[in-house]
Amino acid sequence: MAVTTNVTESRAPRRRTRALRRRTALAAYGFLLPNLLGFLVFTFLPVLAALLISFTNWDLLRPAQWVGIANYERLVADTTFHRVLRNTVVYVLGTVPIQMGLALLVAMALNQRIPGRTFFRAAYFMPVVASTVAVALVWRWIFHADFGLLNSALYLIGVNDPPSWLSSTRWALPAIIIMSIWQQVGFSMVLFLAGLQSVPQHLYEAAKIDGATSFDRFRHITIPMLSSTTFFVLVISVINSFQVFDQAFIMTEGGPANATNTIVFNIYRYAFQFFQMGYAAAMAWVLFALIFIVTVVQFRYQRQWVHYD
Repeated sequence: MAVTTNVTESRAPRRRTRALRRRTALAAYGFLLPNLLGFLVFTFLPVLAALLISFTNWDLLRPAQWVGIANYERLVADTTFHRVLRNTVVYVLGTVPIQMGLALLVAMALNQRIPGRTFFRAAYFMPVVASTVAVALVWRWIFHADFGLLNSALYLIGVNDPPSWLSSTRWALPAIIIMSIWQQVGFSMVLFLAGLQSVPQHLYEAAKIDGATSFDRFRHITIPMLSSTTFFVLVISVINSFQVFDQAFIMTEGGPANATNTIVFNIYRYAFQFFQMGYAAAMAWVLFALIFIVTVVQFRYQRQWVHYD
């Protein structure tokens, strides 16, 4: 009897431990359930529905007709989509490297002990939290060909024939790139600033004692120690840039002559202006595939230059 009692008493703590683990797991799943349901209802199912719609011809008014891969074949032959794709790639290549470089420079400057650095940090971040619509309207005035602030400044320095920014097929996309860089620098700056503040100061002190110049310390300490932050900023910036929409919609409506038409803006046009939902869904999935491939390539090659130590 004594042996049985001892065995029963030894099993009791294990049962209580298992019961506690079950309750903890149920509580965790209970907290995760709202987010999982939101993801399924508002993300996964719409994405799956878009994939199915991309194989149909549907105008929202009549029943969808199954057309197979006809929408994707149409994309291959669509010269307008080729132009839109090129515009988007040019926007990404023109925006991401410049805004990341400027953000790093600003972050390094605001990481120093300078008067009013808190004010300047807030000022640089202000465009990020400002409404893109309001920002775009302000920049439309800045880029106005006749009485815009930019062309007025160019007249003052002797440029007698400044470009008609937003009405020029040559300068409209660079104008949107300039505005986007100005607006996005603050976000990347905050991330770089956080990365800079995590770099151990004793590394700079040791390098300085060994005679390393400021450029040497930047090259051999700052850049390697910021590699993980740089990688994160790069991935987020590329993904966001591929999805540019507000700037083109507000400033130029994709014009002139599709010079600023981007993939997302083209999706909007075909879905909600031309009511060609199947074709718009096919473009959306091409955009998803493009972003997915670029992101996978970034993760594949980040092992060669990103250090997490």
